[in-house]
Amino acid sequence: MEMERNRAWRRSQARKCGGDRLAHVMKFKPEKNWKLLYTRPCKLMRARQLGIHYPILSTRQLLDRQ
Repeated sequence: MEMERNRAWRRSQARKCGGDRLAHVMKFKPEKNWKLLYTRPCKLMRARQLGIHYPILSTRQLLDRQ
């Protein structure tokens, strides 16, 4: 006997097997816009991820460090 696989069958299979839901749904989506990163540790961590130097130091500040 051949089973007819219609929309109802596909929906029941999706309900039974979980469908195409993500395994780990993020409850909090981090900020993508740089100016919306409020705290210094957040900005330092994001700068490290992006590979940029933060805080950006002026030439005078760089010379004063040496």
